[in-house]
Amino acid sequence: MSIEKITLGTRGSELALTQTNMVTAELQTAHPHLRIERQIIQTSGDKRQDLRFSEFSDVAQVDKGIFIKELEIALEGGQIDAAVHSLKDVPSDLAAGFTIAAVLPRAAIEDVLVTAQPYTLETLPQGARVGTSSVRRAAQLKFLRPDIQIVEIRGNVPTRVKKVIGDEPLDAVLLAAAGLLRLGLLNANLSRIHIDTHTLYGLVLDPVKFLPAAGQGAIAIECRAGDEASCQAIRALNHAETESRVTAEREFLKILGAGCQTPVGAHTWIKDQQLHMAVRVFNEADLSLPPVEREAHRPVHEAKQLAAELAAML
Repeated sequence: MSIEKITLGTRGSELALTQTNMVTAELQTAHPHLRIERQIIQTSGDKRQDLRFSEFSDVAQVDKGIFIKELEIALEGGQIDAAVHSLKDVPSDLAAGFTIAAVLPRAAIEDVLVTAQPYTLETLPQGARVGTSSVRRAAQLKFLRPDIQIVEIRGNVPTRVKKVIGDEPLDAVLLAAAGLLRLGLLNANLSRIHIDTHTLYGLVLDPVKFLPAAGQGAIAIECRAGDEASCQAIRALNHAETESRVTAEREFLKILGAGCQTPVGAHTWIKDQQLHMAVRVFNEADLSLPPVEREAHRPVHEAKQLAAELAAML
């Protein structure tokens, strides 16, 4: 079954458009005669950047995809054939009628500490103000440095980077390495960030010590579950190793009933045909409590079983 045209839906941020361009290039390579169109769709998370995540009327709404809901509506209505997402924005319990048709090869999974001075997590000033919109990052920061003040920030990647310069700058912000790299802001040796006329410091955090989000660094392409032609065309882009890793991470969140804004870190890697996963789970009701940490491994093809085994350990 083949198709002549496919319409990709995407958010309008610079990062989202960059990622959609990556998907477009991969599709053109896999299917040289396929006509590819793009449609920009504004999501509720984009429309209300004046609100912090904690200020959305229904906290559960954040976990159910404020950055994908409108794209799924467009998918369901046939306005687009596939939606391009940062996988960590996609709920682990995907709504009925949709499927992740493919994931691209994963980029860097780490978080990056962005600062105007050459700080590390250990050398940040006492009581430093650190910006993030992620409860996972906030929980791990407070776990490692209880004195740090967390400042919730919103906006696209360049906007958040600039929070460490200008009037009343923050001491640091935490961002995903993948986004910084895809936008060309983080240099090749992963130590400097260039934005406008400023050169800032970027410290890539060890994922063993500062666990990433489930799916971080992965681009996912979502289709209607019954649209076999689009799914088949998109499936040609799938990267098996990335799929195994993110399947384990997302299944772990699903079993826990955890959402995109739940303080859970997950780190996977493949060694000797074994899929390894380490998790760090914070008590959502009391973030001051020490997190629970577990690690396990199974054969690569047993990603969901690995997630279930780890969840059973908690």
